Amino acid sequence: MKKKNIKNKEENNWEEKVVQVRRVTKVVKGGKKLSFRAVLVIGNENGQIGVGVGKASDVIGAVKKAVTDAKKQTIQIPLTKYYSIPHPINGSSGAAKVILKPSAIGSGVIAGGATRIVLELAGIKNILAKQLGSNNTLNNARATLNALNNLRTFQETANNRNIQLNQLYSSS
Repeated sequence: MKKKNIKNKEENNWEEKVVQVRRVTKVVKGGKKLSFRAVLVIGNENGQIGVGVGKASDVIGAVKKAVTDAKKQTIQIPLTKYYSIPHPINGSSGAAKVILKPSAIGSGVIAGGATRIVLELAGIKNILAKQLGSNNTLNNARATLNALNNLRTFQETANNRNIQLNQLYSSS
């Protein structure tokens, strides 16, 4: 019984935001078939984030499918103690490109559209972001997720190079 309560508390910690709901039509033999596509972002504001897409004949069904898809694609990102990212990074998905740069304490999330929602739900509070190329909501959200997935901490980089952390900072 206690395990279920702990699991429910963990699940309640996730926040969901619907980024976009679109009505899409498919031309079939008998005419046009209407359905809905939902783009949704889930995050726990503590470094875990996921983006999902769902299609169904009603909006509620599309959102449920999007939540399931987002939970499958959840990633863990490294955050600094100032709720920012460790280093500048670029991400891309399709024609959409995103540039993310760490920002000064108190500057807030300076971003627009789907990028802003992804960054806020990831728990990042100080960041600069710019969307380039496409204004497609889904591709911009996925490009942001791609950039966040490629982030590395200084310790991880030092371990990959088989050197000490203080050698990473030295110029020689």
